Amino acid sequence: MSALKDRLRADLTTAIKARDETRSSTLRMVLTAVTTAEVAGKTQRELTDDDIVGVLSTEAKKRREAAAAFAEAGREELAAKELAEAAVIADYLPAQLTAGEIAALVAAAVEQTGAAGEGMRAMGKVMGVLTPQTRGRADGGSVAAEVRRQLG
Repeated sequence: MSALKDRLRADLTTAIKARDETRSSTLRMVLTAVTTAEVAGKTQRELTDDDIVGVLSTEAKKRREAAAAFAEAGREELAAKELAEAAVIADYLPAQLTAGEIAALVAAAVEQTGAAGEGMRAMGKVMGVLTPQTRGRADGGSVAAEVRRQLG
């Protein structure tokens, strides 16, 4: 079993004992998403820590998007709940990259792939190099936007 999954389960037990409703419900939701990912596909498999970070990133993104939708609809109490859940999930994700760090990674990837003169046609090549480096540490949309800016 992965160390991250063990940590999630131990923290869930601690949150339940402390009667921390937000944390315990969020951790239950995350562990359910991890289990769903483990049994998805033709065969059941054990997720690695990197796979679990991917699941956590997806769940955090869902919370941010839901919070934005609730805020736009004037449902501030539900938006606050979603943001609180996103904050709990963020505790288990690696430190997020800053805009400057993303720009530096993109510049290095453009140089590495030799995509500087190719324009937008090289976006797939550059993103292929960047995705493993930024997984769980940066939103894919912001990375893609920086790639477009530098290639465009």
